[in-house]
Amino acid sequence: EERAALGAPFPRQPVQPFEVGPIQGTTFQDLVDKHGIWIPGGVPVRGTPGWLQQDSETTKYFLSEKDIPTHWYNIQADLPTPVPPPLHPGTQQPIGPADLAPLFPMALIEQEVSLERYIEIPKEVRDVYRIWRPSPLFRARRLEKALGIKSKIFYKYEGVSPSGSHKPNTSVPQAFYNKQAGTKKLCTETGAGQWGCSLAFAGKVFDLPVEVFQVKVSYKQKPYRRAMMETWGATCYASPSQETEVGRQILEKDPDCPGSLGIAISEACERAAATEENKYALGSVLNHVLLHQTVTGIEAIKQMEMAGEYPDVLVGCTGGGSNFGGLCFPFIGQKLRGEAKKAIRVVAVEPASCPSLTKGKYAYDFGDTAQKTPLVKSHTLGHTFMPPPTHSGGLRYHAMAPLISHLKELGELEAEAIPQLECFEAGSLFANTEGIVPAPEANHAVAGAIRAAKAAKEGQVVLFNLCGHGHFDMAAWTNYNEGNLTDYDFPAAEVAMALAGIPLVEGHN
Repeated sequence: EERAALGAPFPRQPVQPFEVGPIQGTTFQDLVDKHGIWIPGGVPVRGTPGWLQQDSETTKYFLSEKDIPTHWYNIQADLPTPVPPPLHPGTQQPIGPADLAPLFPMALIEQEVSLERYIEIPKEVRDVYRIWRPSPLFRARRLEKALGIKSKIFYKYEGVSPSGSHKPNTSVPQAFYNKQAGTKKLCTETGAGQWGCSLAFAGKVFDLPVEVFQVKVSYKQKPYRRAMMETWGATCYASPSQETEVGRQILEKDPDCPGSLGIAISEACERAAATEENKYALGSVLNHVLLHQTVTGIEAIKQMEMAGEYPDVLVGCTGGGSNFGGLCFPFIGQKLRGEAKKAIRVVAVEPASCPSLTKGKYAYDFGDTAQKTPLVKSHTLGHTFMPPPTHSGGLRYHAMAPLISHLKELGELEAEAIPQLECFEAGSLFANTEGIVPAPEANHAVAGAIRAAKAAKEGQVVLFNLCGHGHFDMAAWTNYNEGNLTDYDFPAAEVAMALAGIPLVEGHN
């Protein structure tokens, strides 16, 4: 009778007695935080049986602000073999903290090399995370129905952040640590603009000026990203620019150069190193960046438990690897420690026009075009590689994060290169079923998830990271809708030419 009065369905099987109590001097949010469920009629339920916890058609899985992770997860603690160390570009010997000090504050350098499994998130950073974290997990029921599949698709949606992508997960801590260290200005690069916007936001939060060098093709394609950066007080230049020696040299050789992330990184590093009080901030690739992104996967593990599921397949798009690592590293860590609930297939999806994981060489290479950065070992197409001007600006990088490349070499993940048109077709289907228009980069994850779900057995679970929305990418979507997008599979001869520029590192390459 009590269950009927509460509007709850009768269970088919007997359940254990559960305790109820009246509400006294508490709030709705207190109940949700403490008990995890709200029952109409004003009664919090403790020890809630499963038949009351989840509706069979649940679409969204939310955590409370009290579930924002208190620590980042560092996968380096669980690797069976360590990642090869970065090398000094001059001596080709392993670099030390002093070599990185001109670019980064010591707190981030320590995180870059740390082997601690969990690193505490400062309270100041968690307070900013509260603006949008925890982010929601969705069950893509309408997409499943449209595909006619019997597998299950879930996605973690990072587009709820202030800048509309996963990037503030690391821009906020980077700005915080730089402010603590006395940095006067942050210099950075950006492709599609998600990272530039995110660092501009974080700079405004911690009162740090930000200077952004945006890849020229994206600067022209996505003017509203530039407007967002400027709204948060940042200065944005089209790269290559006349603002740096690197930019001027490149423009002298090729006035119409569309730019690349490698060139933009060179310009930002030059600007940062010119003044001791300036520092450089990177939005992907480096260990500490991927570390900060693990809040996504840590939350997803809890949310999958709420759904009563565990992924069979994990999917993420990859350019430098930050959103992929953010979702996948906590799950891979469970696997490495023998704690995973089942075997997991992990898929990194990259653009066919910039195929570092599938066509690149695992070798030491520079992270930028002008050879100003340390040499890192990763899957690279060569630092001189000039990707075509596709709309997935955030994935147009010549190399992969060293941690992700290392995991691929260990056999912990696999890679797929998917053409631009298939990705936009998948993103269009997603938008028309799930109601979210993905960013062109995120389209790659959608396409990879659809491939995986079609190949999966009945009841198997695919989880992917929808790393951002496409509200500032309407030029790309207009081109797709009008039939003006084309595929570009990078010719083998051009890949070979770029690979030939990889430096010779004695005893390594």
